[in-house]
Amino acid sequence: MKYFIGADHAGIDIKAYVKELFEKRGHEVVDLGPNSKDRVDYPDFAAKVCENVLDNEGSKGILICGSGIGMSMAANKFDGIRAALCHNEYSAQMAREHNDANVICLGERVSGYGMVEAIVDAWNNSSFEGGRHEGRVEKINALGKMGSCRV
Repeated sequence: MKYFIGADHAGIDIKAYVKELFEKRGHEVVDLGPNSKDRVDYPDFAAKVCENVLDNEGSKGILICGSGIGMSMAANKFDGIRAALCHNEYSAQMAREHNDANVICLGERVSGYGMVEAIVDAWNNSSFEGGRHEGRVEKINALGKMGSCRV
């Protein structure tokens, strides 16, 4: 599996940790930066990761900032990206199984190393269940094409 990873200045330490975890598990990880704690804008790195995920079929993305919120908001602006902000194993597992999340967002300031490992393992080891969830994911994908949706 190929993963694209990016962060902002508040996610550098967890980014390095997660990259190492995935590489130890035999995955290819493309680090899109940054490589220092100099202040940067998270939307720029969310864009880099999302564009690469969209250009590389079957790949996934990992985004990290201080809370994970900004990264998830920026990532979900991309048509075809289903980014999930996860703070525990259950949310990570459900993000993959029910929502077919192709990007996971993490918060370095809210999750410690042990929890981050549990989160990414739950996300990485889960797969989309399809079935009743397929129609819902199709509706999520259609929202990006519609611009707005009224029920």
